[in-house]
Amino acid sequence: MKKIGFLSFGHWSNHPAYSTKTAADTLLQSIDLAVAAEEIGLDGAYFRVHHFAQQLASPFPLLAAIGAKTKKIEIGTGVIDMRYENPLYMVEDAGAADLISGGRLQLGISRGSPEQVIDGWRHFGYEPAEGETDAEMGRRKGLEFFEALKGEGFAEPNPNPMFPNPPGLLGLEPHSPGLRDRIWWGSGADATAIWAGQVGMNLQSSTLKFDESGKPFHIQQAEQIRLYRKAWKEAGHAREPRVSVSRSIFALVNDQDRYYFGHEADRTDKVGMLDQNTRAIFGRSYAAEPDQLIKELAQDEAIQEADTLLLTIPNTLGVEYNVHVLSAILEHVAPGLGWR
Repeated sequence: MKKIGFLSFGHWSNHPAYSTKTAADTLLQSIDLAVAAEEIGLDGAYFRVHHFAQQLASPFPLLAAIGAKTKKIEIGTGVIDMRYENPLYMVEDAGAADLISGGRLQLGISRGSPEQVIDGWRHFGYEPAEGETDAEMGRRKGLEFFEALKGEGFAEPNPNPMFPNPPGLLGLEPHSPGLRDRIWWGSGADATAIWAGQVGMNLQSSTLKFDESGKPFHIQQAEQIRLYRKAWKEAGHAREPRVSVSRSIFALVNDQDRYYFGHEADRTDKVGMLDQNTRAIFGRSYAAEPDQLIKELAQDEAIQEADTLLLTIPNTLGVEYNVHVLSAILEHVAPGLGWR
């Protein structure tokens, strides 16, 4: 058995072929898709977070709205760029959204990816500390957020408050017990996966990874997951960790599927430069008839290692078509792989 969710990039553009022409279209359709995904038996609704782009950016209003309209489905991010965040304010937002959902948030956080503007986090008022890189700043702020989720008091109370205070130091409210166990670190490298295992966060690994060995993407990712689990075990954490991987997977079951994604059938891993100094490998897409898809996915080592699979979706094609895409995986592919 494997948990299966969707991952939406939340694009919109005033394009004739798009069902998401505005930000409002994307937000409202995201809610509708999460509701429909729950109805067909999907396990999770996850959303990317990007700034300075016509894509979803501020996740907590959306997560709270979905939480209020659904009952069972996990609701998450993949990932929130911590370089842009105030960790303590984020604790309050996350706590509120998690309580609204009844404890179903699964928050992926990370140092983020290359953005639309140069050092966009500076426009949000954040600067690395002296001698610190922006990646290190992202990990530091991620750890501050993670630690503050414990709900412990740390602030000296006002001796003359507007409202009576409980005794002792004050912490952030609302506190949502259990949310800290549902924080994931989005890792693009072996070292940060090991770090996530040491500090006690779950692991998200996407369709992009630093190319650290020259091996096929799925093998490098599987090795990354094993390193993470080893670090988790050595750190002695009490609970079992969760691991997710993302994939673009399309079961070609009708002519519309073949028109949209038939050209993806022969895709292979791609290697390129993420920035001037970082060589990255991008995982292949999968698109085939269900029987062939089952054979190909059975060979993906990283999918086998993970307990959660996030299916990237073409959100611009509308709710109805995306429900079809997800249903096709659940009905025609997942049973053949033992995921259902």
